[in-house]
Amino acid sequence: MITGPDTKNETHERHWFEKQVGPCEEHLPDLMNTILNFPCRYLAPLKYLPCLCALALSGCGSIAPQHETPAPVVAAQYPTFDSQQAADAAAISWRDYFTDPLLRTLIGKALENNRDLRLAALHVAEARAAYGIQRADLYPNIGAQAGVDRSRTPADLSMTGKPLQASQYQVVLGLATWEIDFWGRVRSLKDAALENYLATDSARRGASIALVAQVANAYLTLCELEERIALAQQTIASRTESFRIFTRRVEVGATSRLNLTQVQTLLTQAQALGAQLEQARAAQLNALTLLVGASPDLPPLVGKLDARNLLTALRSGLPSDLLVQRPDILAAEHQLKAASANIKAARAAFFPRIALTASAGTASAELSGLFASGSQAWIFSPSISLPLFDAGRLQNNLDLAEVRRAMAVADYAKTVQSAFRDVADALSARHWLLEQVTIARSGLSTQRERAHLSQLRYDNGAAAYLDVLDAQRDLLAAEQQVVQTRRTLLSNQVSLYAALGGGALDFPE
Repeated sequence: MITGPDTKNETHERHWFEKQVGPCEEHLPDLMNTILNFPCRYLAPLKYLPCLCALALSGCGSIAPQHETPAPVVAAQYPTFDSQQAADAAAISWRDYFTDPLLRTLIGKALENNRDLRLAALHVAEARAAYGIQRADLYPNIGAQAGVDRSRTPADLSMTGKPLQASQYQVVLGLATWEIDFWGRVRSLKDAALENYLATDSARRGASIALVAQVANAYLTLCELEERIALAQQTIASRTESFRIFTRRVEVGATSRLNLTQVQTLLTQAQALGAQLEQARAAQLNALTLLVGASPDLPPLVGKLDARNLLTALRSGLPSDLLVQRPDILAAEHQLKAASANIKAARAAFFPRIALTASAGTASAELSGLFASGSQAWIFSPSISLPLFDAGRLQNNLDLAEVRRAMAVADYAKTVQSAFRDVADALSARHWLLEQVTIARSGLSTQRERAHLSQLRYDNGAAAYLDVLDAQRDLLAAEQQVVQTRRTLLSNQVSLYAALGGGALDFPE
């Protein structure tokens, strides 16, 4: 008859165990209760394993100083002040920042279909699984086993002088070799794996922000090329008509052939520019298709850069905000914490390791006597090991961990400073690009007036046609420059958004 474990002091032992474990590991009490309630009185010796587990968990100590993140060496504020009417970068999501519906649709498709982002998500899953494997080392590995052994001993080896045949049946619940983490070695390795996982997740979010910025810039560049192509086509049409008129004038002797060749030169230049822009548009469309992961199916984009509802104005805030907003800074900080945890593990390796191996169950020579009275069997085998000579392996391992932490500190400081520079550059560029747009528009107005006046002077015979050619050539360049500068300003706004950390955490997992 199978009976349960003795109930005397069982409640007291369970309460003591849960008090010792406390909040350290929430799943371990359930595991130990499973052992306590196993319906076999022959496994009673294993009910003391929770006490040992609790001692191990409550006795874990750290032999290394706690991690401290170095203070960033950056200025208290950015060199350029922001408008108070702008939105806070930390509170606005990309869906609210990019107000153009078509652009929002493209970004949404990219976040779903982009293969680089999918690969980054798989790296996160890989790091999460590695952390789970390392975390499992904190728990005892308990398993059940049932088996039968049959053997035959020849007569010349038998004590009775006769051949013997023997059978052994056994059912065992066992604890595999489990290290009691007195010095925090296993826990430090678990902490390092956790920080690596968090760093990978921050890198995934950084990849999401970079992808959003890339799609936005590709879209803006495509809008720029569409508008520049439209301007080039208008110029080509105008110069084609001029070439037709001058060809007719040459035929009737009203002008020289030199003027005709000059007009033809202008037409050829405009056609060459149009072909270059068409090539650039095709390449940009292919790049956008790769980023989105599907065909964009874009409508005509001419005039998009003139719209006032593409982006929302941002307020940069303080440099200290970057420490909690920039994914690359968060990833560098997690890597630094992982390096600190590896130092703790390397130092703990110098101390003795205590391990437990135990099993309890029932065994019998007959299957019918497997659960009979007196058939209980158990093994309890604690062990301790202390490194004495390893040719400097442990010391070099500690030195390696300390050097890697120093490298992580330097990388963290560099990442913070680079982030500060990115924002400062974007703010400075925004200020001066606004000036450039104003100047370019003023210059375009001047060039249009110059081209008009040159044409009037030529028609009245007061100037050579060369002046008209120069004015038209400069007018085309000014038109192209205004479009380019306006797109550069919008791209700078995208870069500022990415430099500030990409806003609210609403990217897909």
